[in-house]
Amino acid sequence: MKTKTKVPGMRRAIRELPRRWPLAGALLLVLPGSAFADSVTDWSAFADTVIAGAGAPPQQYRVLAMTQIAVHDALNSIDRRYRTYSPLGAASHHASPDAAVAAAAAGVLRATIPSQLSLIDAQYAAAIAALPACPASAPGCVGQGIGAGEAAAAAIVQRRQLDGSATPHLPYTLAPGPGVYQPTLPTPPPPAPYPQFGNWGNLKPFAIINNRQFAPGPAPELNLRSKAYADEYNEVKLMGSFAVRNAAPDSEESKVARYFPGGGANLNAIARAVVAGKGLDRWQHARLFALVNMAVNDALITTFGAKYRYNFWRPYTAIRWANDGNPLTQPDPGFTSYITTPPYPDYPCGLPSTMGAGVQVMRSYFGTDRLPYSLTAAGIPRSYTRLSDAESDSVDARVYGGIHFRFGCEVGVEQSRRVAKFVYLTQLRASRH
Repeated sequence: MKTKTKVPGMRRAIRELPRRWPLAGALLLVLPGSAFADSVTDWSAFADTVIAGAGAPPQQYRVLAMTQIAVHDALNSIDRRYRTYSPLGAASHHASPDAAVAAAAAGVLRATIPSQLSLIDAQYAAAIAALPACPASAPGCVGQGIGAGEAAAAAIVQRRQLDGSATPHLPYTLAPGPGVYQPTLPTPPPPAPYPQFGNWGNLKPFAIINNRQFAPGPAPELNLRSKAYADEYNEVKLMGSFAVRNAAPDSEESKVARYFPGGGANLNAIARAVVAGKGLDRWQHARLFALVNMAVNDALITTFGAKYRYNFWRPYTAIRWANDGNPLTQPDPGFTSYITTPPYPDYPCGLPSTMGAGVQVMRSYFGTDRLPYSLTAAGIPRSYTRLSDAESDSVDARVYGGIHFRFGCEVGVEQSRRVAKFVYLTQLRASRH
């Protein structure tokens, strides 16, 4: 195990869990059955190659949740093992499951990422062409599967048409002051709004009631005059500055800082790595991936609702501020974070929220935290024995990157675990037919 650098007042990021619990890369054509276990995992991998066209991570996880729900619902309209998310009529039992998966995934991706239409169409054509001929006992099975997939895609696209995603941003007018979030350099070029996703907390959730159901309360560290805040301030000032991290790019801290924003927090890639070799079928994969993406989406709604409720400043602004009223914090007007600061407030943290939600679904699904996986991101290979270790590292990554205070990242993981447990317990349950 690696050892973590300690500073006064530093807490352990994520406490060890009990043993038992009830995106980016080269574009490639993923042929069915060629890369992963089945058509469900293959289309999940393909979605990763085009999902950047959906926008920023919050927008991407909305599209991925819709895609995986459509895949799940299409399969369960053919053989209803789990309850569907959208109300669908029964498809023929002779329908091709792989055709249904392809049509469902492609249907949602076409509707939500039109800029990637040529790639989606090519993937879909290759998937359908690779299907075996229908047996004599089931003539028309491919067409029936396509019909099931198209119906599932249309249902979820229709259901999400007025979910609030068309207006993700709001004007930000709070004046500078101690503790108050302000835009940080470098700002996105026009016409991108800045800051971003001020209205994402009002997006219609997939499962939770609203953005306050599992929202965090005010943390003690939000009090700028407290020792708790000073400890957090001094940790990120010491560990997350560009000067310190860039001087040791091969250190464990610098690698962790780059790994997670470089793809190490891709929950779909993690899920595909976790399920590899476990012998799950298409229905089980589809349910797991749908639950993961629903939970991540709803966790981000919770997170952004809280971000713009507290409007807490980022380390970039805090450490440069001349006098925050705390004698234990000494400003550094030249401080720059190792990783570029994202364009929205600090508390709670977004990336650890996605990790907390996604891996909690996997813990609940498999009944254990001990789910080893390996994943390379930003050219950095890493392996984990327990999901909680990956969560802990995702918290460290934001501190070592200089873009978050630790307490907001810990809270992000904790709140998102609660979101994920709710999603797992209430959605896509076993069918009683």
